[in-house]
Amino acid sequence: MPPASSRQLKQQAEAIPAVEMTVHATVWRGSNDDEAVAVAMDQRDHLGQVWLMFSRGENPALTSRFRERVMREIMLRWPSTLSPPIMPTGAIPLHGDLVRTPNGYIVNLSEAHKYRLDATESRPH
Repeated sequence: MPPASSRQLKQQAEAIPAVEMTVHATVWRGSNDDEAVAVAMDQRDHLGQVWLMFSRGENPALTSRFRERVMREIMLRWPSTLSPPIMPTGAIPLHGDLVRTPNGYIVNLSEAHKYRLDATESRPH
């Protein structure tokens, strides 16, 4: 499946402003695109800051190797890339709930309750 075109993204943003994006691409596995293994996208509240999300997949070891290779290549090309904290549920916090620090992103302490975190868990790892 090809990445979304600029025209498609513009039409989607006009129809549903809350989902405005400048990039949205998915990596699929399987001869019939059976399994989404990675998604790259920005969104209205973080346009220009592309987030990559990886699934555990049906074969976690294979997906993990894929993720590690992709991230190694990204870090070589864009060494200042930062990772958001991953919540205990596996979710990524909302962009507005994050604070950028010299060591990466942390969950804003005033928003930690949304993610059932205590003060020590909101620090970068």
